[in-house]
Amino acid sequence: MGSLIDSSIFIAAERGKLDLQAHLQRHLGDWVGISTVTASELLHGVHRAVTPEQRVKREAYVESILASMPVVPFDLVVARVHGKLDAELAAGGVRLGAHDLLIAATALALGHSVATRDEKSFPRVPGLKVERW
Repeated sequence: MGSLIDSSIFIAAERGKLDLQAHLQRHLGDWVGISTVTASELLHGVHRAVTPEQRVKREAYVESILASMPVVPFDLVVARVHGKLDAELAAGGVRLGAHDLLIAATALALGHSVATRDEKSFPRVPGLKVERW
């Protein structure tokens, strides 16, 4: 089993609130990656930068992440898990944000946990192992 890292981890690390390298060291030898949804969220953050300087710095940070970690696509296998999961959660009256649901489905499809700082959404997904970094 590996860990799919949520954007909240990278945002906390960028803001100096998390030692990302220390967490990655603890997972040395384990598979660690991100979903295409997380990649999209990080790239969105680049384009939301307030100043040109912040954008350059943030873009370098995001590109270093994208170059150093595997990025898992949203494919048909994940789509099947996503459709079932979304229907089951909705039937139980549980609604998650679209991105969190896609990330959770990706992790479940691969048998991975989600490393996150989000203590509201991901723990509501049945069968999903959540790691708080």
